[in-house]
Amino acid sequence: MDLEKIGKFIAKSRKLKNLTQQELADILGVSDRTIGNWENGRNMPDLSLFKPLCQALDITLNDLMSGEKVEEKELEEKFEENIVNTIKYSNKKVKRVKRVSILVAIIMGLILSTLGVLFTIDVTRMRNNEPVFFSTWGFKYAPPVNIDDVNIEKVIKDYLIKEDEQVNYYEGEKSFASMHIYLINKDIGNKYYVYAWVLQEKYYLEDNNVVRDTSTSIPYKFTLIKNNNEFIVSAYDIPRDGSYYVKDMKQIFPNSVLRDMDSIHTDGTIERLSSEIQNEVNLYFHK
Repeated sequence: MDLEKIGKFIAKSRKLKNLTQQELADILGVSDRTIGNWENGRNMPDLSLFKPLCQALDITLNDLMSGEKVEEKELEEKFEENIVNTIKYSNKKVKRVKRVSILVAIIMGLILSTLGVLFTIDVTRMRNNEPVFFSTWGFKYAPPVNIDDVNIEKVIKDYLIKEDEQVNYYEGEKSFASMHIYLINKDIGNKYYVYAWVLQEKYYLEDNNVVRDTSTSIPYKFTLIKNNNEFIVSAYDIPRDGSYYVKDMKQIFPNSVLRDMDSIHTDGTIERLSSEIQNEVNLYFHK
C-alpha cells in the first residue's frame, strides 16, 4: 500500500472539490493536522473514515486505495488487489500491536525487578554529571552536551523544508518550519537525539494574497550524526494517529519530555511557533 501515492491523491481530490484542509477536517470530525498527515503520506485514515472520506471527495473506495482514479475496465482487478492490500495492512497492524504488547510486558517485568538498584545507580550518575540509564525518576535532568543548539535547529529546519518542498501543488509555493526543542541527548559515538515539537506550513500567492495550503503540528524525535563538525539528519520518529498515539508517544519520548509536551497547547508554545512562521512568511512574500 503506497501511502505517499494515496496521500497525494487525497490532496488532489480535495482541491478538485475546492475544499481546504480545515473544511474537509470539519466534515470528517478530525483536525486539519490529521488531514495534513494523510496528504503527506505519514499515515492512512482510520478504516471507519474510509466511507465518509470517499463521499466527501466524490471518489470510490477503489480510487482511494489505489491512489488514483480507477477506470471501469480495471475495476475488478483493482478491487481484488485493494482487498488483498487492505488485509495485509490490517494484519501488519495487528501483529505490530501484539509484538509491542509482549515487549512492553517484558520491559515492565524487568523494570519492576530492578527498580531499586537502577534508581541508586542513576542518582549516583546524576551527581557525577554522567548520563543516566532512564529519565523516568521525575527529575528534569539531561547531561550537558557541548554542541551548538542553534546549528542543530537550523540543520533540522533545512531538512524538513527540503523534504516538504519536493512536492508543490502551486507555483511559487514555499514551506516554512518552526520548532521548540525540549531535549538534546548525545548517544555513543557521534549520534545525537533531538526531541522537539515542529510546526510546518506551506504558503503561496494568489491574486497577490498570501494563502496557506497545508499545516502540520507534530512531535518529533530526530536522530542526527555529527561528521567533520557538521550535523546530518539520519532519521526521525513521529507517533501514529488514532489509538496508537498515546502508546507511540510513550515509546518515542522520555517521560520528562512528555510532561513538558502535555502543556504544548496551553503554555503559548504553539502560538509562538505560529508567530515565528508568520514573520518569516511576511518577509518572504514582502508583506
